[in-house]
Amino acid sequence: MRFILIAAKQLEFAKTRLAPVLPPGERRALAQAMFRDVLAASLGAAAADHVAVVTSDPGLLALARSAGALTIDEEFPRGLNAAVGLATSALIADGARTVCTVLSDIPLIAAEDIDAVFAAMPPEGGVVLVPSRDFSGTNIICRSPAGTVATRFGRMSLVRHLDDCRSSGVGARVLRLARPALDLDVIADLAEFERVGSATHTQNQLARLGIAHH
Repeated sequence: MRFILIAAKQLEFAKTRLAPVLPPGERRALAQAMFRDVLAASLGAAAADHVAVVTSDPGLLALARSAGALTIDEEFPRGLNAAVGLATSALIADGARTVCTVLSDIPLIAAEDIDAVFAAMPPEGGVVLVPSRDFSGTNIICRSPAGTVATRFGRMSLVRHLDDCRSSGVGARVLRLARPALDLDVIADLAEFERVGSATHTQNQLARLGIAHH
């Protein structure tokens, strides 16, 4: 079975690098809007059998459940990689063969982007990586079998993922996709997101905050 796994931080810990321009309540609202966009794209993807969400945030868990996604409560913030590890083990126990992990802060992602990631997976399995815009981070990692390598989200994760695959003898493919490449971490990302334009929850939220300029 093929699963999409959305990994989301607890809202009050999300988007701390935007603190210079957004107070805590607005950062929480922005993070929730991005999560809703990623969840909608994931639920629209044709290639997956199920969508699951791992987070310790009760509000995001409730949102995911009401949308029909499976939920994995990590109970307290363990860090992204530990949360994905916990969720991956749970999904493997549920029969997952392939798990495509998507970060919750890439609001331009569309269902067809996720389908393209699954389509890029070789028949014999391996790892497909979708890099961030600066080619240093990893915004999506698809693994088949699901536990073939651990995730290494964080600084320079693309190189670390590729190194792990090489040392484990696992085939890896880097798939560049424009929409999922844009994660919203710093002010320049918001400007780029606004330049692209989109009919998203995130766009509406930025407009409400007075950051979006139509």
